[in-house]
Amino acid sequence: MILAGVEVKVSRLESIVEQIGEAVLSTTETIERLADRMDNLSCQVEAQGKQLQQQGYQIFALCDAIQTLAESQDDSLQKLAQLTQTLDKLTALIQGVDEELSEQGRK
Repeated sequence: MILAGVEVKVSRLESIVEQIGEAVLSTTETIERLADRMDNLSCQVEAQGKQLQQQGYQIFALCDAIQTLAESQDDSLQKLAQLTQTLDKLTALIQGVDEELSEQGRK
């Protein structure tokens, strides 16, 4: 009987050890899956960070190009204003010459 009781206890211990082993294996697999997911998330975050950095560089370049364009536009407007003034003066001179010729033609 004592032998039978010992065998039952050993059997129970074996069952407990087996359950603990299965739990450890299951936990290990879960941790490995979580680690893989964390690695994937880390890679995604890193890639998104690089994309954001690239977009920042692109925005900076675009702002610089817009500033250059605005300066060029300002220069063009100044030159156009000078050209308009010159044309106004030229038109006034031509009208003055036409008036003088008309007066001379009447005399």
